[in-house]
Amino acid sequence: MRLLAIALALFAATAVQAQTPAAPATAAPPAAARTPSPPGAEAYIISPRNGAKMKSPVLVQFGLKGMGVAPAGVKFDNTGHHHLLVDTDAPANMGAPLPATDNIRHFGKGQTETLLTLAPGKHTLQLLLGDQNHIPHDPPVISKKITITVEK
Repeated sequence: MRLLAIALALFAATAVQAQTPAAPATAAPPAAARTPSPPGAEAYIISPRNGAKMKSPVLVQFGLKGMGVAPAGVKFDNTGHHHLLVDTDAPANMGAPLPATDNIRHFGKGQTETLLTLAPGKHTLQLLLGDQNHIPHDPPVISKKITITVEK
């Protein structure tokens, strides 16, 4: 008899839930606040130099002034990790995580240089620092865009 009472109670609760209207869809959660960058922080490309003509692979060395480098996922004040923008512009939405693509290279282990294989022709390179979640700082710590020519 006791099992029958429990079964009826569960059935009644399920029936009530089935008749209860679903909760309205909620909007996407607001974007997280961007990590502040200290005044004067600057990212720059040490090498190659703007206008350089070279063969592939290209050694790209990253520079950073006024901040430190920390791996992705590590939250530490005034740090971030590099993202190399290859043949693309900086994203319009600086409040979103940078996607990992052929044009946006992530260096989430804290790397400060890379060997980049590029096809012959003109290419643009630019650094953009991201916080522990790959989101650009506020204000963004971004280098000047340079142009290089890769020769055959």
